[in-house]
Amino acid sequence: MKQNDYGRLGAVLSADLINLPEMNATSIQQLFEAHGIRHPEVAAADVDGFRRWRDQLARAFGSGDPAEQCSAVNDLLAAATIRPWVTTHDGLQPHLHFVPDSADLLSRVKAVTAGGLAFVLCWEGGARLGRCLRSGCSRAYVDTSRNGQRRYCTARCGNTEAVMRHRSRTRPASLGGPF
Repeated sequence: MKQNDYGRLGAVLSADLINLPEMNATSIQQLFEAHGIRHPEVAAADVDGFRRWRDQLARAFGSGDPAEQCSAVNDLLAAATIRPWVTTHDGLQPHLHFVPDSADLLSRVKAVTAGGLAFVLCWEGGARLGRCLRSGCSRAYVDTSRNGQRRYCTARCGNTEAVMRHRSRTRPASLGGPF
């Protein structure tokens, strides 16, 4: 993908938050740590806010309708109350954040995810925000491939679906025999 890493971080974090199997303080904090979110400490009282935000994020993935995706991302941007902020934390060169570091964790996560989805939607198109097409799976993903043709959340889901298609084509019409 061509967009900056900050946009990619927010979009991929959005998908991973949607796909999080358990929404509890520990699992959410571990997710934020894995994504390099600064000061990722999650209190039990914060879980409902992250759960509601996850449900709002889900609207941006896989609808296939650009107008619907724009509406979903605009709603996220409005709810996130993004206020661009330039920072040099940790000795880094000046770079953009969507809210000051002093903002609370939920506000920072809302801002980075909404902003990241906006970057991906505007620079790469809505098809980069998808849902797995394998039957029985609907995990969200961000297509970071070069050609933008991803249709499954993982190679494993894609391979499973291909095997199922192959077996359905080669299965005999009747499994009964002469016995």
